[in-house]
Amino acid sequence: MKTKVSVCLLLSMTSIAAYAAEQPAFAVASIRPSAAPVQYEHDGRTETTPGNLTMRDVTAATCIKWAYGVQDSQISGPEWLQQEHFDVIAKADGPVADDRLKLMMQTLLANRFGLTFHRQSRELPAYALTIAKSGHKLKESVGEGKPYRQNSDMGTVAKFTTMQEFGDFISGPLQTPVVDMTGLTRRYDFAIDFTPYVQAEVEAGRKPDAVGILIAALQGDLGIKLESKKESVDVLVVDHIEKPSEN
Repeated sequence: MKTKVSVCLLLSMTSIAAYAAEQPAFAVASIRPSAAPVQYEHDGRTETTPGNLTMRDVTAATCIKWAYGVQDSQISGPEWLQQEHFDVIAKADGPVADDRLKLMMQTLLANRFGLTFHRQSRELPAYALTIAKSGHKLKESVGEGKPYRQNSDMGTVAKFTTMQEFGDFISGPLQTPVVDMTGLTRRYDFAIDFTPYVQAEVEAGRKPDAVGILIAALQGDLGIKLESKKESVDVLVVDHIEKPSEN
């Protein structure tokens, strides 16, 4: 009996070691406290080239979101995940696509942050992106290109962006899950200018409300509605994570 247990344990340990060895990892990676804030960006800035990842002024939550494809409100963990800011520079052994880089980030989170988690399904208040009755005003992107977005103090410009990617972006400041229900599957170029919507609130004698202005601007500039609803959401519950040491 003891021999069988020992054999099973040995096989289990061998399987775990083999699994770990198969996980893609960066050849080199540096994690340091953020050198400077990225202006107008809730999530700092993440840029990739084949085999290279540069993240400026990002939080641990940002890294988790990028690696696992979740939104802020889908991460349940300690407060510092959203508060401590880092610069991350990582390189693979050779050119690889973003999907592979995200797997490498999962390994980095496990090795350098000690991240472990489990998933739960929770019913949460959410927003749904839908098309307004008048139709959308989005311009379909031409050719090939990486998703691009640039914020300013009163607006944002996006290119080669899907509606779900845009939903992921606005879910951060909204602190609420955003689900794409537009049925739009292409990539689009668009711009939003919040100025007239802020001015309308001021002229009406009302204190500008960020959520109300966003809802009005989406419908006015993009022909996209943001509707409140309840949604069953997959939540990543952090069991353990620690702040990484510098290197």
